[in-house]
Amino acid sequence: MELELGKIKINNVKFGDKTFIDDGVLFINKKEMKEFLLEDDNIKEIEIEIARPGESTRILPIKDIIQPRIKVSGKGGVFPGFISDLETTGTGITNVLDNCAVVTCGPILHVQEGIIDMSGPGAKYSSFSKMNLVVPLITPKEGINEHTHEKAIRLAGLKAAKYLAEAAKDIQATEKENYVYDPAYKAKELYPDLPKIVYVNMIQCQGLMHDTYVYGVNLKGMLPTLMTPTEIFDGAIVSGNCAAPCHKHTTFHHQNNPIVKDLMDRHGKDVCFLGVILTKESTMLSEKIHSAEYTQNLANIIGAEGAIISEEGGGNPETDLMLNCEKLEEIGIKTVLVTDEYAGRDGRSQGLADVSPKADAVVTNGNGNELVNLPAMDKVIGSLDMVETIVGGFKGSLHEDGSISVELASLIGSLNEFGYERLTTKLK
Repeated sequence: MELELGKIKINNVKFGDKTFIDDGVLFINKKEMKEFLLEDDNIKEIEIEIARPGESTRILPIKDIIQPRIKVSGKGGVFPGFISDLETTGTGITNVLDNCAVVTCGPILHVQEGIIDMSGPGAKYSSFSKMNLVVPLITPKEGINEHTHEKAIRLAGLKAAKYLAEAAKDIQATEKENYVYDPAYKAKELYPDLPKIVYVNMIQCQGLMHDTYVYGVNLKGMLPTLMTPTEIFDGAIVSGNCAAPCHKHTTFHHQNNPIVKDLMDRHGKDVCFLGVILTKESTMLSEKIHSAEYTQNLANIIGAEGAIISEEGGGNPETDLMLNCEKLEEIGIKTVLVTDEYAGRDGRSQGLADVSPKADAVVTNGNGNELVNLPAMDKVIGSLDMVETIVGGFKGSLHEDGSISVELASLIGSLNEFGYERLTTKLK
């Protein structure tokens, strides 16, 4: 399987009479975009905002972040099962709006959504502060149930990304990334002397606001499944969860999973990359054990010798993380774990809720309890009202002058457990 990602660099976003791209500037017809998103009867109103790098702007509460991408050629489409027909994807050419993302915002369910600061000290914890962001402020209709509310906002983000990506369909890419995936049996024949590596991608599937979708289907209740790496780049995995903002895997993070990218880049050089095992994180211990057992089975079937395992979220998912580690090590598959920690504001508490002596190679991406003080911004997209109730916030987080004090847990993606951001932990 071969996929080309054609990157169209977006240097600025402006409103205009039509939606198109000219010399690195994305122009948006606001009226047309709003009408497209308001086709959903469960949405009461929508406003479209723009946030640019370096501006004195704070965005919260954030539901999801999505990178606009569109199929130029090849089977299927982007976000299959949601925005495009349910066909397997990951081949051909996909154009990407680089340096640009859709950020859904507005009244949300519960309290676990996060913050992006486009400037100031908070900006250094987020790659999104360096991008041009299109922010649909979405207000669902009153009286709809929680599941309908969540779905309406989730789908609005995907539709917004589709709308913007249409402008890139016939644009010549300024940069191209090519990814070739060899099926496991062929890869082992081509590179018999390289270590055979599988990537175990643990994803949230624990009920309302803690679910993830694969080809439009909630992974909850499914056995672990094999995927090709290129499918992931075409939006086969869509976020529907609200794990604490710092380690929530947004749809953008799935589209740009750096572990998958690095393994693809190193395939045939110093590793033989066999593919991706998607496994769910359940709330039930019996299901955690069941999933770890079947992850072991799949890894064994394809002949893996080593595995990288990434977590999503924290707390009870650390039991899934350790079970996956133990089951793979049990049959001789060496593991490296990728996670983050909640180690108290002084960093002295136990960082993980569960541990195993088998987990002797662990990369962590920072401490969610670290306290940061963020100055007031000239503009707030959304509302500051939820600062004290989102994860990482507390009574007294919001100050009279509009500045805030929160834990890193509040800053979306800051401790990303794919290793997307700059924070990590190194042994000295």
